[in-house]
Order: sequence, then C-alpha cells, then structure tokens
Amino acid sequence: MEKETVFSSQIKYVGVFSLKDYYQFCYDWLTEQISLTLVEKKYGEKLNKDAKDIDIEWTASRKVTDYFKFELEIKYKIIALKNVEIVQNNAKIKTNQGEVKLMLKGNLIRDYDGKFEKDSFRKFLRSIYEKWIIASRVEQFEDNLAGECDEFLNQAKAFLDLEGKK
Repeated sequence: MEKETVFSSQIKYVGVFSLKDYYQFCYDWLTEQISLTLVEKKYGEKLNKDAKDIDIEWTASRKVTDYFKFELEIKYKIIALKNVEIVQNNAKIKTNQGEVKLMLKGNLIRDYDGKFEKDSFRKFLRSIYEKWIIASRVEQFEDNLAGECDEFLNQAKAFLDLEGKK
C-alpha cells in the first residue's frame, strides 16, 4: 500500500454557529454527496472556564477501483466554544459561539489491499504499471480527489459564513 497526500489545506472561522448543525452538515456532505465511509477516530472535550475546547478527528474513505482508494483525514479544532442566545426573526435561538479550525488532507492510496507488496517482482511490476500504463489515470484520480477536498472545504466554509449572518 502506498499513500500519497495530494491535497492539504485548512479553513478558520470565528463567530456564531451551531456546532451540532455544523457537525451534521459536514458528516452528511461527506457521506451523501461524495459517498465516503466515515469513521470518527477521536472526540475530546476540555472545559476551559465557561467555554469548551473540542478536538475531533475523522477518517473518510472510498474505494475508487480495485487498486485506488480516496482517503480524507479531517481534523476539527474548536476553541472557546460557548452557548449563546441570538435573536432571529424576533425569536431567541440557542446556538454557539467560538473558533473553528478545519484541517483537511486528501490521500490517494494505491494498492490498498497490498496485492503488489508480496514480493520484489510484484513491486517491480507495479512500478511499470503505474509509470507506463496508468500514469494519466493516476493524475486524473489525484485531480478528482483534490477537487472533492476543495469542494468540501468550500461547502464547510459557506455553511459557517451563512450561520454567522443569521
């Protein structure tokens, strides 16, 4: 198995937002829009006076072919999260306020089952296969993965921007 990071970026937002709605939006977008299988690897909360700091780590993946797999490593760092009340349409709404950092890595995994790792001859065949036979496909998969990662970050940022304008 060979893992190559083809996308790495982050967004940051400070303001009013609903953590519950944001969490659900991101989860739904990844699982429904781009059909990833998502695993929450970490969820930790620390109380900090009247606020919370939260760390969340997800790994999301999807098999693209028998040889290629997309993997996203997603980390959320929520700092100084407080419960607040805002007035929207003449009604009080309970929501949150704080800082959100979303860090995202997109990895293209080749030979995820390790079929070509069994001996040196198979590794040699794999290098020929990748270099001469499927080089343009590798590039296409890298572009597709980077595009999906970029779109997810844009959607996550747009959600937060809209939440802040309520």
